[in-house]
Amino acid sequence: MTAPRFTAACVQMRSTRDPLRNRDDAVRLIREAAAAGAQFVQTPEVTNLCERDTKRLRETSQSEDQHDVLAGLRQAARETKVWLQIGSLSVKAGEKIANRAYMIDPQGEIVARYEKIHLFDVDLPNGETWRESNTFSGGDRATLVETPWGLIGMSICYDVRFPYLYRAEAEAGAVMLTAPACFTRQTGEAHWQVLQRARAIENGAFMVSAAQGGLHEDGRESYGHSIIVDPWGRVLAEAGNEPGLIMAQIDLALVADARQRIPTLRHTRSFAVETRRSEQPKLDAAE
Repeated sequence: MTAPRFTAACVQMRSTRDPLRNRDDAVRLIREAAAAGAQFVQTPEVTNLCERDTKRLRETSQSEDQHDVLAGLRQAARETKVWLQIGSLSVKAGEKIANRAYMIDPQGEIVARYEKIHLFDVDLPNGETWRESNTFSGGDRATLVETPWGLIGMSICYDVRFPYLYRAEAEAGAVMLTAPACFTRQTGEAHWQVLQRARAIENGAFMVSAAQGGLHEDGRESYGHSIIVDPWGRVLAEAGNEPGLIMAQIDLALVADARQRIPTLRHTRSFAVETRRSEQPKLDAAE
């Protein structure tokens, strides 16, 4: 039996403080991707809103059942008949905001939700500080989605630095992994591509990650470089930092090929970690 093939597209955005403007920008690019032959389309993290001001974020975010951007993107999937992965939306969820991703089927139905597990609480060398846990609630479960092509694993942005998440998804059967993002320019320049390629290589899976790119209205600068990587670590498509589309064919025969060549999923073993203490005396600080 021939392994399935399909065309995937990443929508790269520069989301503003205006959710409806962002919705319209995303819908336009989704339609462009579908017209160009994409069957699977992914938008980046915080598709609906880039907002660093916590008060404005709370005021602007909406609950899922009243979410104008979610409704508009579901309608776009229905119109274009694509599988649509919404990289994430800020969604009101109790006292905090959920950073929630969605998988939408070609009928516009929500078939899966995923909430970002690992929250970005960091102090970067250039003075940039982020405390996502002050505003966002963290998720506690990985999510795989059954599609016509196989299982797709969901994640968001900072999750990509935690390889055990992707190994768990691959061991559960995922043939494609995803990490739509709003990576900072500083960390993206240093680590974005190597992290994406590493997750693909480690798991013998495709990696598809749409991104935010450029200088946003709220003052943040995101790296862009939406990327599609094959299971051997080859970059099939990569953007710059401007809004737009990248596309690539996903040939799932390459997953089986990579996993046969280097069967790391079969070679995983449990192990203990031990600390060996030296019997030599510690050196005096003066020495």
